[in-house]
Amino acid sequence: MKIIVNIVRVIVGILFIFSGLVKAMDPHGLAYKMQEFFDVWAMNKSLSSVMFWLSDYALPFSIIMITLEIIVGVGILLGLWRKFFTWLILLLIIFFSFLTGYAALSGKIATCGCFGDCLPLTSMQSFIKDLVLLVLVLILFFGRKYIVPLFNQALNILLVVISTFLVLYYQWFVMRHLPTVDCLPFKKGGNVLQLRKMPADAVPDKVDYVFVYEKDGKKQDFTVKDLPDSSWHFVSRKDILISKGKNNEPPIKDFNLVTISGNDTTNAVLSLDASYYLFFVKGFEHTDYWFNNFASIYQHAKKTNRLLYIVTPEAANADEFFNRKNNFHLPVFSLDATAFKTAARTNPELYLMKGPFIKDKWGWADLKDALHD
Repeated sequence: MKIIVNIVRVIVGILFIFSGLVKAMDPHGLAYKMQEFFDVWAMNKSLSSVMFWLSDYALPFSIIMITLEIIVGVGILLGLWRKFFTWLILLLIIFFSFLTGYAALSGKIATCGCFGDCLPLTSMQSFIKDLVLLVLVLILFFGRKYIVPLFNQALNILLVVISTFLVLYYQWFVMRHLPTVDCLPFKKGGNVLQLRKMPADAVPDKVDYVFVYEKDGKKQDFTVKDLPDSSWHFVSRKDILISKGKNNEPPIKDFNLVTISGNDTTNAVLSLDASYYLFFVKGFEHTDYWFNNFASIYQHAKKTNRLLYIVTPEAANADEFFNRKNNFHLPVFSLDATAFKTAARTNPELYLMKGPFIKDKWGWADLKDALHD
């Protein structure tokens, strides 16, 4: 039993550390996934106010959850405070199993973000993974007397403290710069025009339709091949999924650059035969931490004859800030808020484009580096 417990201890500890580190590369990604859960639960009127409040603090919750996941893994590997950490890891895996189980069984959330965007799992795959982990954690929990500390307590505590500091620092770093490994479709070298298209091997969902008609107060379902005569009144249509398709969504969705006047200029901009900048930004209450660097980029764009476009989910506010208040006179494009979150993991973020290709990108803390491209 001792051998089994310690083998499981290594497996579980490494898995928790690995899972946390993958998500630590992009804390915003987990925050957005949390918001997706909160938005679904907010549909319940009795929970809506709480869920909206939680959604506002999704990023701090993400940082805490990532840090906790890694530290629990480290604590289990080190064998430190075995009662405390086995209880904590049991509570965590029960919580994770609830989330992935809800996503898998409700069908309302496609992926759970268990391994971030680098190793995407379906909700059902995540749920099965958590159930297996739950079994392993239960072995640890009931066999914790066999867990022997790897080092003396003082050294174990020091290693946990150092790990905590490093995890928090790493998350702080990537939120200022960019994820160290870019697993999103907007990575350097990507062709945005091609990535907006449906994959060549896409298999569409197979759907059937049922039409509901009413006559003399009685409702009845009809198939598309057996529709009633004009004496029946159409009520609604039901879409019935017969078989789920495969690979039937483009990697980049809803990336539409729309002018303030409402014109979609996506293809025109991405087809430019020249280098240009896309400056992604939202929120204009606090701009002091990036404004001077942006002004330098604006001057650099003029010197290098590159166009500079503003991309934002807040087009009216952006136009007011850049063009009316600061006289930059730049084109402002509105972008769907969800697409913006995927394209820009820091706020603001700068892309150097060549036609549809992403040649380079910088987080807000690295905007000065764009002056040397």
